Amino acid sequence: MYDCVSVNCVSSEKMEVDISLSPRVSSLKPSKTIAITDQATALVQAGVPVIRLAAGEPDFDTPAVIAEAGMKAIRDGYTKYTPNAGTLELRSAICHKLKEENGISYTPDQILVSNGAKQSLLQAVLAVCSPGDEADYAGTIGHHSPVQLISTYGITYILQVIIPAPFWVSYTEMARLADATPVILPTHISEDFLLDPKILESKLSEKSRLLVIGTPSNPAGTVYPRKLLEQIAQIVAAHLRLLVLSDEIYEHIIYAPAIHTSFASLPGMWERTLTVNGFSKAFAMTGWRLGYLAGPKHFVSACGKIQSQATSGACSISQKAAVAALGLGYAGGEAVAAMVKAFKERRDYLVQTFGELEGVKISEPQGAFYLFLDFSSYYGTEAEGFGLIKDSSSLCRYLLDKAQVAVVPGDAFGDDTCIRISYAASLSTIQAATDSIKKAMTALKPAVAV
Repeated sequence: MYDCVSVNCVSSEKMEVDISLSPRVSSLKPSKTIAITDQATALVQAGVPVIRLAAGEPDFDTPAVIAEAGMKAIRDGYTKYTPNAGTLELRSAICHKLKEENGISYTPDQILVSNGAKQSLLQAVLAVCSPGDEADYAGTIGHHSPVQLISTYGITYILQVIIPAPFWVSYTEMARLADATPVILPTHISEDFLLDPKILESKLSEKSRLLVIGTPSNPAGTVYPRKLLEQIAQIVAAHLRLLVLSDEIYEHIIYAPAIHTSFASLPGMWERTLTVNGFSKAFAMTGWRLGYLAGPKHFVSACGKIQSQATSGACSISQKAAVAALGLGYAGGEAVAAMVKAFKERRDYLVQTFGELEGVKISEPQGAFYLFLDFSSYYGTEAEGFGLIKDSSSLCRYLLDKAQVAVVPGDAFGDDTCIRISYAASLSTIQAATDSIKKAMTALKPAVAV
């Protein structure tokens, strides 16, 4: 039956809307850190006194000098669009910072300012990874590039993004968005989650396009020593198509005697390194949404092309604030040093406290503000009134239920033996959380002897 109105005929039967989604979106996993943070926030709003140690966000206010620069920008009417790549003032300040603090030289046209380091990372992956159907043609690949293979043999294949685990939750999903294959390289808590160069070398192939290195790292706070980075650089140099995406967002949150080394500063690595940094972590500017990419102009321009069709330039007000942040002095000056001192105090307390808990393995973080603890000895334990603790996800649900503390399961970071605790919270809050966690865990007994 049809009801005809004017020249339009509409079926009287209800039509079903096509709600199918892109396979690209369907392949993505939602961020567990965001999901758990949202769940904990909802519980707090419902009146449940949950202690939230899941989010990767400093608990400090943005330093006053930076905030004032943003407010002045508003008062001065600095509220219009900026160039897609960012203001020349900010890009020049970033170049100065990278030269003075990191020992790497760039010109403003080799800098792209974006709406957060996450956007910088995604655009870099999208710019250098190609889609295709994976195929193994070991007999014909030889030393051909993918472009040569496509033109000569009609072969296409999925490029690989090499990611050491544990990794920040978005690295793998960014690779999938680019139709690339994430290849995960295991590390071990006994080795402070540092990548073994031999494992890296054994996993590289003609398909390897991008190696992602985060130092200091999220979730483990691992800081790569220069000597190890030099070994990795030698391996990278032997693979002509391999680029390095160096995530340095936690650069200034580092604890002596650890020292940060920028991968692009190593011999021969400038030409093949895309360095990402930003203002969210060290300067407590998460809500200002500002990050940047530095690298060879060819790659940075490609990322800029993506940005021009996605978001255009970053917030003008945030860029003025970022100039003030970079003007605070070397490594953020006293304002950042005070925050790092507080983070270290919290880290030391957590390491000591969990060191007293039976069955827990610890790698003391050298940077960032996370503790990645191995609780796997408790897997297989039955918790009264809860059920079986079989993995990191069920353990985190148990802690949320029994201890009312929100932390993140390690499987989100590629290591199911661990859970991540953020110490971006006051020491008193952390003390209350650890008391609750220890009480909940001492009600159990490790299922596996340690």
